[in-house]
Amino acid sequence: MLEWILAAASVSPSADLERGRAAFERCAACHGHAEVLGDRPVGPPLQSLRGRRAGSMPGFRYSGPMARSGLVWDPPTLAAFLRDPQGLVPGNRMAFSGLDDETELQALLNFLLREEPTATSAATP
Repeated sequence: MLEWILAAASVSPSADLERGRAAFERCAACHGHAEVLGDRPVGPPLQSLRGRRAGSMPGFRYSGPMARSGLVWDPPTLAAFLRDPQGLVPGNRMAFSGLDDETELQALLNFLLREEPTATSAATP
């Protein structure tokens, strides 16, 4: 999956990751990510997002439409949501109208959905 995201953005993985981290700053006003700004009280944290069922983060009170959406966060689903949150999940509480810059969107997807190191791989030199 990462390959198609990087191919669409046509940049190196490290440059794309930095662009994605910069794009996330807009999200960080409401959402936390352990790598960027810690937890935020308005929206659920977005680390370990790949494969998570939408509306399922323990301890966060989601809107009914999000909790019932049945979505699972993968690249195509998250891209569709970030392009038009209300179009994909009408009635959700996210106060964001959508992202229409495809390069920024692909970089943000790369940042949010990249494979995160496991404890074993992180400890291996």
